[in-house]
Amino acid sequence: MKSAMQEPNHPKAMKPVVPTIYVVDDDDSMRQAITLLLQTVGYHPVPFARPSEFLARFDAQLHGCLVLDIRMPEMSGLEIQQPQNRSGVILPVIFISGHGDIPMAVQAMKDGAFDFLTKPFRDQDLLDRINGALKQDAENRAVIERDADLRARAESLTTREREVFELIVEGKANKVVAIDLGLSERTVEIHRANVMQKMDARSVAHLVRMHLTLHGDKAPL
Repeated sequence: MKSAMQEPNHPKAMKPVVPTIYVVDDDDSMRQAITLLLQTVGYHPVPFARPSEFLARFDAQLHGCLVLDIRMPEMSGLEIQQPQNRSGVILPVIFISGHGDIPMAVQAMKDGAFDFLTKPFRDQDLLDRINGALKQDAENRAVIERDADLRARAESLTTREREVFELIVEGKANKVVAIDLGLSERTVEIHRANVMQKMDARSVAHLVRMHLTLHGDKAPL
């Protein structure tokens, strides 16, 4: 039997985090093709045919991204994205659609989607966007994990900017914030831009996640 002095004292190597790529598409052939493509290049895809199945098993703490069909019978991709934004979910979303619906694409991007692809698309186009989304996810999480820096940024906000911050994370539009605070909409836009810049927030969802972190993961009032 080896003594304790003889045992090697090397720290265990940490296993690298394998990103999870959720694929939600009711089109069986498209979903299967995307899943196979991602497996082939070494990714870890988790496919779902129904949005309800995805929502039941989704783990916001996992690193990765979401490949989401924008039109599905059960609910649209936008109907999945918007509540997640309000909950502070920062997983980058890549929307795919066979309809080329530009208004929906514009709305998706306004709501913080990472990118939008119209079917049919080249495998490499999807892989390029997934690589970019995974990079953004890693950067977002690194920012959020720096609690001390996050709190310092929050403390750099002026009193008015803090008020705007609180109303933004409640999901209020600029016009509503302006009415609540007795300001012009243009003034609110300036304060909002200052908040996003000082907090280094890449989207409203990212800002909500920061708010949750600052308040011990309690939902915004």
